[in-house]
Amino acid sequence: MTTLLVKNADVLVTMDATRREIRDGGLFGRDNVLEQIGATHELPPNADRVIDARGMIVLPGLVNTHHHLYQTLTRAIPAAQDADLFHWLKTLYPIWAELTPDAVYTSALVGLAELMLTGCTTTSDHLYLYPNGSTLDDEIRAAREIGMRFHPTRGSMSLGESKGGLPPDRVCDDEKSILRDSRRVIETFHDPKPYSMCRVALAPCSPFSVTPELMRESARLARAYNVRLHTHMAETRDEEEFCLQKFGLRPVDYAEHLEWLGEDVWFAHSVWVHDAEIGKYARTGTGIAHCPTSNMRLASGIAPIVKMLSMGVWVGLGVDGSASNDSSHMLAEARQAMLLQRVLGHPNALTARQALELATLGGAQVLGRDDIGSLEKGKAADFIGIKLDRVEYAGARHDPVAALVFCATRRVDLSVINGKVVVEDGELTTVYLPSVIADHNRIAREMVERAGAR
Repeated sequence: MTTLLVKNADVLVTMDATRREIRDGGLFGRDNVLEQIGATHELPPNADRVIDARGMIVLPGLVNTHHHLYQTLTRAIPAAQDADLFHWLKTLYPIWAELTPDAVYTSALVGLAELMLTGCTTTSDHLYLYPNGSTLDDEIRAAREIGMRFHPTRGSMSLGESKGGLPPDRVCDDEKSILRDSRRVIETFHDPKPYSMCRVALAPCSPFSVTPELMRESARLARAYNVRLHTHMAETRDEEEFCLQKFGLRPVDYAEHLEWLGEDVWFAHSVWVHDAEIGKYARTGTGIAHCPTSNMRLASGIAPIVKMLSMGVWVGLGVDGSASNDSSHMLAEARQAMLLQRVLGHPNALTARQALELATLGGAQVLGRDDIGSLEKGKAADFIGIKLDRVEYAGARHDPVAALVFCATRRVDLSVINGKVVVEDGELTTVYLPSVIADHNRIAREMVERAGAR
């Protein structure tokens, strides 16, 4: 067994039940579990690994509840730069049809690296198309290599254009194959134990790309295996109109009709929801992944997050796809969440500390985890450290915790996941990024060329 001691942090943000912020704080862990949190003088004096966090603020690792890692390959595509969701998707589907197993693996490494460097220690991902032999296994391999705590979701699309859906038929799969592979992925990779590094969920893509039958059967399969469910929901006005025309129901009512509300469900977005629908989320324990940057980028609208929180809905943050963000920057997402809720004219609508809570405890709850999200005895040893003596924080020592959100942080200086140091002095320790980036840029170029896109 190995021990880890972090000491002398300027501020240690616990996110515990009383939201303690400990000056000259630290923590002590054994293997991958925290044993003690407190002021430095209260902690054991020695450990196998000692990290002096003097000059740093230390806080729980951030939790990303919605992403599409493969989309790092299609950032800033010119034809998709100024499109709403449906037109953006129609532009990019042909390029995504060129994905290969190596493309899924390499794009996952890039997206995960960016997340880790910006404070994320646990992430979900939504991979919903599998052309040319691609599988969910490809990105799970990347997460294992880079050291990220991972919630991959076996996404799917079955409602192609020929059946009245949005995606082209060639990026859709038949439903028997989808359910068969969903079962395989759960049985092969899902680990429900505490401190698990890989938990699988099932995630039919959206109301406009899967059939009602697949939604129902996926829910039943997930519940038979006791895994969670995820999908896009109520993201745009176009989606609302699609559901009304095709199913005669608004998106949330449609989800309820298909047995898609509950403590084992979380939705991405939920921008276009009214009070009664938010009430359904609260009563059923359905979680929400709030993706402010993507919603702004695609002109989807402003999700009523403050109202959701006031009504008791669990909300986490998601960076969403790297082609609709076009980034995987978790600290930036917390900042955007705070600012976007203020745009409507309420300067105290969401505070900096509330934004950090969404990014930590909120995300943990949305993913169904009680072993991450805060720095407390018995929680996983997942935490990050950020040096305060950098230009971004000059003049912001009055409240360094709020400064993490108000100021524009580039990356973290320290990240520990499951008790292992994965970022040290601002650099990844687990993969060599220059070669990964070179491979990624080559793959991205080749995909666009094969698709004939510009």
